[in-house]
Amino acid sequence: MKAAMVAAPVGLTLIPAAITMLLVLLLASGPPAAAVFLFFGAIATGISLLAGLTTSAVIGTRHSRWKRELREQIAAYGISANEIHWFRGELKPAEKRALKQLSSGDPLLGDAYAETLASRLTATRILRRSTNEMRSTQQRIRKISTLKASNSEAYAKQLKADKAKLADINAKAKEMLVEAESRLQMIEAAGSRGGTFSEYEVALKKLESRAGEEPLALEAAKLADEIRRELEEAEEE
Repeated sequence: MKAAMVAAPVGLTLIPAAITMLLVLLLASGPPAAAVFLFFGAIATGISLLAGLTTSAVIGTRHSRWKRELREQIAAYGISANEIHWFRGELKPAEKRALKQLSSGDPLLGDAYAETLASRLTATRILRRSTNEMRSTQQRIRKISTLKASNSEAYAKQLKADKAKLADINAKAKEMLVEAESRLQMIEAAGSRGGTFSEYEVALKKLESRAGEEPLALEAAKLADEIRRELEEAEEE
């Protein structure tokens, strides 16, 4: 579908343009005929370009709808670490950056971060959908309460039970979201300790090892100063 989005305007525009050039080169007997071919060819090319852009827009709309439906189907069964790339638009910039750094620096921490990120995405979607369903259910309860039908009380009771279930799902989703976000912070901190802190420790150890050793230039200067002093003493004697 992506290839068709790009190929539709290009292909539909090049075809009449190429036909026009061939007609001008092969059949045009003079400037008037060439001008006629170019005029109608330009009109046909413009119409083809418009048709190609329209086709590309239609395909793009269908592609977006297909991706949205596919994401909903994936999320219905729970998002896994291997399916995060379908939901990159829902990731925070800091999460994208942390996932890239951890995956390149420590694959194990990167996998753990991806799994936790998938849990965070799942919890966020459940929380959003349950909140919307609770609002819709509350609106239905209000509408039924205004009716005077004989079975309105039974319907209202069923809707209240559904709302209670949605409230329970919503609360569990909030707990799951808080836990996932806390775990993400812990994994990021572990990655920082394992990467940046270890580099700091190595640098400090190098400095400590060099602190007990005098530079060669300083030793050479001391040696030259001792030789000069011995020479001055010899000259005085």
